Amino acid sequence: MTVQRKSRLGLVITGLLLGIFVAAIDNTIVATAMGTIVSDLGGMEKFVWVTSAYLVTEMAAMPIFGKLSDMYGRKRFFILGIALFLLGSILCGTANSIVELSIYRAIQGIGGGALVPIAFTVMFDVIPPEKRGGMGGLFGAVFGTSSLFGPLLGAYITDYIDWRWIFYINLPIGLIALGLIVFFYHESMEHSKQKIDWWGAATLVGSIICLMFALELGGQEYAWDSTVIIGLFAAAAVLMAIFLYVETKAEEPIISYAMFKHRLFAASTLAGLFYGAAFITFAMYIPIYVQGVTGGSATNSGLILLPMTLGSVVAAQVGGFSATKTSYRNIMIVSAVIFVLGTFLLGTITPETTKLTLTFYMIAAGFGVGFSFSVLGMAAIHHFDMRQRGSANSTMAFVRSLGMTVGLTVFGIIQRNLLTSKMNDAFAGTGGAPGADGGAFGNTRELLSPEKRAAIPPEVMDKIVDSLSSSISTMFLWALIPAGLALVTVMFMGNSRLIIPGKGQKEKEGKPQPEWSGGH
Repeated sequence: MTVQRKSRLGLVITGLLLGIFVAAIDNTIVATAMGTIVSDLGGMEKFVWVTSAYLVTEMAAMPIFGKLSDMYGRKRFFILGIALFLLGSILCGTANSIVELSIYRAIQGIGGGALVPIAFTVMFDVIPPEKRGGMGGLFGAVFGTSSLFGPLLGAYITDYIDWRWIFYINLPIGLIALGLIVFFYHESMEHSKQKIDWWGAATLVGSIICLMFALELGGQEYAWDSTVIIGLFAAAAVLMAIFLYVETKAEEPIISYAMFKHRLFAASTLAGLFYGAAFITFAMYIPIYVQGVTGGSATNSGLILLPMTLGSVVAAQVGGFSATKTSYRNIMIVSAVIFVLGTFLLGTITPETTKLTLTFYMIAAGFGVGFSFSVLGMAAIHHFDMRQRGSANSTMAFVRSLGMTVGLTVFGIIQRNLLTSKMNDAFAGTGGAPGADGGAFGNTRELLSPEKRAAIPPEVMDKIVDSLSSSISTMFLWALIPAGLALVTVMFMGNSRLIIPGKGQKEKEGKPQPEWSGGH
């Protein structure tokens, strides 16, 4: 490979990494600013739409864009994804109501649904096999780091600048990524005309929308046994059943059942679901523990995630390099065992837990999950050629994102119910805690802000802190279920490992692969 081509390849990789960064960081960066956004725009009863709109459109877009990139090329849809994401970011910064912000977040989500899976797929298209392990580790590290740095960056921007800049900050990064891909990435593979599975796309989107709103609104806006929630769950189930049936008849299905015939793909994808469901709870609730139990500021609570970030970054790199030395399964068994241990340790935290101890627990959890950011992505596309990688990678990303979304919602419900019960027990016969209902997560977070805490008597504050700490640690113990299922699932991954073809040998793909897909 010439120096010029190496330089061009480096610029392409930089553009892909920046695209992954802005898409992965966006959801967590918004979470820490929601209290300020709601106080500014109003619409407390509709604030869940801001998160749901992004997640629904992002998840629905992932498999669709993945399939389209296989059919018509990666570049055009990566560029479309960046353009939509930046458009949504600009609009979000100008929103004057919570409804407007939700609509603009949906546009952002459509763009985000293209960026992450296509970026990972392009990386495997352009990187020679002998370098994929290290590069996969780098991509996984950026994905994990950006997701974890979101709360810290969001808290800092909200505290010291303005919440609208959590959206505007995407513009310079996204424009650089756009320019690098437009000018330096040139695809060399041919694409065949295929039919788009519109029925599959429509039923998949509809099912996800119904499921997300049922989970978000259930137990808060409406009772779980209300007609609205039951109807949403029923609609989600019916539409998903139709989607699964339609995919068996489609000439070019969005999610191909044939892919799941490969044990490695099926096990890797399912493991991603469980890793996502457990890990997202740590990223979202450890800052709340720090802020609510130890009295740290929003910015300090974001900083506390740095050990977990460091652990995941190191593990993603180690996993990527190890993929050429041993099987994916061996790596992921070690990963899952450490992850289960880290999850258990976090389930033992109390108000007396020192910061040093918490740091050790977080490093263990972060190191355990970090392998999944790189190794599962490589394993998922192991058996597929260039014309199938987009679909395989996007399906993997879709399932992981679904696990994170459902996990955060389900474990959020568990934590909220535990907090309600513990607060009721702590203040039984006393008329209740001042300003706290125990059941409304947003109200409890507001109550535990530094300004509110100062006005609360110490004996009352102790009860609130004990209740919050216990509810979070018990929720982490519940997260052992998906963590344990991840350990069981990775054991079925088989003995495949990343194969580096010998000198002059071609990859086992449908046709000879060029040295890299840019520069032609």
